[in-house]
Amino acid sequence: MRLIRIYYAGMDTSSHCPDAATGQPQAPRHVETNPPPARWTSEILLGGAREAQIDHQGCTYRLRLTQLGKLILTK
Repeated sequence: MRLIRIYYAGMDTSSHCPDAATGQPQAPRHVETNPPPARWTSEILLGGAREAQIDHQGCTYRLRLTQLGKLILTK
């Protein structure tokens, strides 16, 4: 038998064996929480320039600011 755990909003919603006395599901034994994602402004990333280079796992990505003020990330 395979146990599948689903994490939603930091709560473990996997099925548990019911409590023998009450017949109700037991409380989760483990709760996993995720920290909020890091957040930076484009001004910090670009440092006043129109392009920044980002190294990720041996590859260089380019973050560019367009004339319309949008951001483009390319490999």
